[in-house]
Parts: sequence; structure tokens; C-alpha cells
Amino acid sequence: MLSSLEGINAVTVIFASLCVFAIGYRFYGLFIAARVLNVNPDRPTPAVKYADGQDYVKTNRYVLFGHHFAAIAAAGPLLGPVLAAQFGYLPGLLWILIGCVLAGGVHDMVVLFCSVRHKGRSLAYIASREIDPTTGFVASWAVLAILILTLAGLSIACVNAMHDSLWSTYTVAATIPIAVIMGLYMHNWRKNDVLGASLLGVVLLFLVILSGPWVAAHPEYFGFLDIDKKTMSIIIPVYGFLASVLPVWLLLLPRDYLSTFLKIGTILALAVGILFVMPNFQMPPLTKFINGGGPIVGGPVIPFIFITIACGALSGFHATIGTGTTPKMLGNERDVLFVGYGAMLTEGFVAVMALVAACVLVPADYFAINSSADKFAELGMTVQNLPMLEAEVQESLAARPGGSVSLAVGMAYIFSRIPWMEELMAYWYHFAIMFEAVFILTAVDAGTRVGRFFLQEMIGRYIAPKFNDKHWVPGIIITSLIFTGTWGYLVYSGDIASIWPLFGISNQLLASVTLLIGTTVLLRLNKTRYAWMTGVPGILMTCITMWAGIWLVIYQYLPAGQTLLAVLSCLVMLLMGIVMIGTLRRWMVLLNMHTLVKDPYGVPVKEIVEE
Repeated sequence: MLSSLEGINAVTVIFASLCVFAIGYRFYGLFIAARVLNVNPDRPTPAVKYADGQDYVKTNRYVLFGHHFAAIAAAGPLLGPVLAAQFGYLPGLLWILIGCVLAGGVHDMVVLFCSVRHKGRSLAYIASREIDPTTGFVASWAVLAILILTLAGLSIACVNAMHDSLWSTYTVAATIPIAVIMGLYMHNWRKNDVLGASLLGVVLLFLVILSGPWVAAHPEYFGFLDIDKKTMSIIIPVYGFLASVLPVWLLLLPRDYLSTFLKIGTILALAVGILFVMPNFQMPPLTKFINGGGPIVGGPVIPFIFITIACGALSGFHATIGTGTTPKMLGNERDVLFVGYGAMLTEGFVAVMALVAACVLVPADYFAINSSADKFAELGMTVQNLPMLEAEVQESLAARPGGSVSLAVGMAYIFSRIPWMEELMAYWYHFAIMFEAVFILTAVDAGTRVGRFFLQEMIGRYIAPKFNDKHWVPGIIITSLIFTGTWGYLVYSGDIASIWPLFGISNQLLASVTLLIGTTVLLRLNKTRYAWMTGVPGILMTCITMWAGIWLVIYQYLPAGQTLLAVLSCLVMLLMGIVMIGTLRRWMVLLNMHTLVKDPYGVPVKEIVEE
């Protein structure tokens, strides 16, 4: 049977994926929104009830979709599928399609709905209200730790993509003043003129992209943008700090919206390129590494395929955005389907395209790029097209692990095979590197703002109530400095090899907990017959992620003497285990409730919980 899947055409994979996502949105997502969540368009959202012009801002659904998609779609949907190609293309493809429709989209929509029903507050706040204060307290620390590790991992990936690259740094940096111009245009100059701002932003971005090669060719004028790794490790946290304290309409929202044009535009262009080139997969459906021992991912395909591909199928990081910036800007409850479920399916398509870009490379070339020189030598493979590719992109490609380089090579290879673009391989390669950096950085700025919200909430609840005032400038500055400084230190002193695996475990554990908390909300809302929609993927991912975490500690961290990583892994699993136990106890209480009460909107529920 597997022989029939050898050398499958990439167009077939893309078409099948689009069909799966379209059917999932039209039927499964719509059913959950209408019948399970019973979204109420007449119920005022936090953006309407608590509008302050700073954080709670009613936002056009298309602009909000852009912000949400840009914030959640970071390195995961790009790099995870590339790394997972080690196992062959089939495990990653199946997990993206099934996981995105039945787990990831449900996770993102439900958690956004829950936050909207709780004043746009954090996941820990929701846990304290829906389960108990102790569980909420433990969840606070667990989520905060996971968010710090996540932003550190994402920022390191961004540093690695941008440092010592004048072209990439120029293009990414230029999105900041363009975003400010768009924000001022929509907020001050021509209020709510989304179309005008979009045209202005796209034109300016297009000019920046076109001028990139010219800027790179004139270091005598733009040499200050050729920034070394250590300096870049300082600049990115500084940017994160500014993004977390400035008004959301001035920088974060328009920049994320602008970046979405670049992200979706590039992915659509890649899809068009694949239609022209019609490449066949060089990677087989399964490789010999499905049983473990791979040069990129050491563990077996199960459970590690679920950890390697997080964003793009299911990601706990999305819960921090879905309970952070987005619910404070949602203007209508019915938009949880479009923004939550729709953005997740879009990210799933990005993950499919990343997988395609990796799998059209010759396996030996793929492994040569993503493995260290020593590990590649042990494989006994001989590179085929790599020397030619290095000459065409004018860069050294071998032994560049992490997924970003092989993804850029795959994308550039497809683009350069389009008629009349044969001589533009180097241009497309550097463009792809820039594209990846923008993808990552838009999650960093939104995640930092969410972390600031989170830290303010924790300090305000347990230490100093004054920090609960979201407009108190000293509180904003202090929490932003503490949070940004923490993950910034990890970026400056750490590396992606030490942080990324721990991020993968933490990320999926957070997704599991979020799904279980969502199940609690459904039980309380008297939706017991539908609770399996969140409960089943939540329980399955809990078991799978714990399995992967224990494997990492026993077979990777401890043998390598990485005691700190082993301790952190165990600590995260312990904290999440406590949250899960509290959640299950709450389930038993709700399942034994048989009397119903009506909420302020006349809806019968098992219990009314204060928002």
C-alpha cells in the first residue's frame, strides 16, 4: 500500500488538504459554534462592555483575524513540519489534517469563547473561576513559565534567522514604521478605513521587499543593519518591551495585520508555484527513523510526531493569545468561528505547505542540511543537489539544523522553477528567510503583551492590588520589564537546541489543560452530550505528551547530563498534573448536578459562574 504513495505529486496533497479544511470549517466548526457553544451575537463582548481605547478595542473582524493569525502562527507551523519530515511525509501530513480539524481548531475556538465570557481574562483566571482558586493559582505559574519558555524559543529562532543578514533585518525592521503609519491612519487620520490602510500598507511593504536587494548591495549606507547575534539578542527583547506597553492600535495590531498579508500572500504564491512546477515528493511516506534514532528527532514517531508538530495541528501557545489580546478586541461572539477556528485552519495550511517544501528536496540533501556533520556522516548518505543549491543561493547550507534553512531552500527551489524566475534562486532564498523571521516576530510581540497582562493579573491578585489597574503606567512598565527581561535573558544566554524540546513538551501540555478546562465549561453550560469534543483530544494529548516528556527525561536529558532541563521538564509536568487533577475533580461535581438554573440571558446552565 505504501508503495502507491511513493513520489506523490505535491498538487494532490495541497488539493486534498484544502478539501479537508473546507469541510471541517463548514460542518464541524460551524456545528460547534452554533450548537455546542451557542454563540450569541446580541451578547456584548468585553471589547464593547469595557472599551478603553488601549487594550479593549472593538476591531473589524478581518483586521482581528489578521492579528490573531499573525500572533499564533510563529515558528511552529513552519519549522515543526520540516523537522517531522525525518519520519517521512505521511505521519506529519495525517497529524496536521486530523489534529487541526478535530483538536487545534476546536481548542482555539473554545478557549477564545471562554475568555470572551470571562471579560477577556487569562486562562489561569478562567481556571480559578471554572474549577477552583488553587487550581487557578497553580495554572498561573505553569502558564507563566510556559509562556516565558515559548517566547525564548521563538525569539532565538528569530535571532538565528536575522543576525548578520542586512537584507532580512532591513525588511523585518521596516514593517515597524509601516505599521505605525497604518495605525495612525486608521485611528487618527481616517477612522476605521481598513481598506485604505490595507492598500497603503501593502504598497509600502511591496516597495520595501523590492528594495531589499539594493539595500543589501550598499552596506556603506545600511551597514548598521548588519547586526551580530548577541546584539540582535538584545534588540528583539527591547522591541518586545515596546510592543507590550504601546497602545495596541499603534503598533501591535496594524503590524500583525500587515504581516498577515505577507504570510498568506507568500503561502498562496508558494501554492501557485507548486501548481506551475508540479513537483513530486522525494521523501518517502515513511523512513527507517519511525522507530527512533533519527538525526533530527531522537524519539519514535509516536509520540514525537505530536510534539514536533505543535503549531499547525494543536498548540497550547494559542491559548495565551486566545485569552490575551484577541478576546479584548472581538466585537461579536459569532466571530469566534471565523477568528478562532478559521485562523487555526489557515495555520494548518501553512504547515502543509512547509511540509511540502521540505519533502520535495532529495532526502540526502534534506538530512545534510538538518543534521550536524557528524550525524550526517553516520547515515552513510551522499548529497545529490546540495552543491548546486549552495551555488545558487550563495550561502553555505550543510549542517544548518533547525528547519529554517531547509524550508527556505525548499521554497526557493520551487519559486525558482517557475518560468522566467530561474535566475532568482538567491533572491527567493533570502526572501524566505525574511518571511520566516516576520512569521516568528509577530508572535513574539503579541506573546509579550499577553505575558504582561498575565503578570499584572497575578501580582494584582496575590501581591499588590494596584497592579489590577490596567491603566496604571508604573504597573505596565514594571511588569513589562520583568517579563521581557526574563525571556530576554534566556535568549541572550541560551540556544535553540536546549530550549526548543522543552518548549514542545510544555506547549502541548498547555494545550491538553486548555482542552480539559474547555470541557469543564461545556459541562457547566449543560452541554454534557458534546463534552467529548474537547474531552477526548484533551485526555489523549495529556497521555501522549506525558509519554514524550518522560522519554525525553530518561533517554535524552539525563544521559546527556542536562539535569536542569530534566528538572524543568518534571516541574512543568508536575504543575500541569495538579491542574489536571483539579479539573477532573470538578468534572465529577458537575456530572452529579441534575438541577438547572437560568443565567442572566435566560439560558439554562448547571451553575452560574461570576465572569
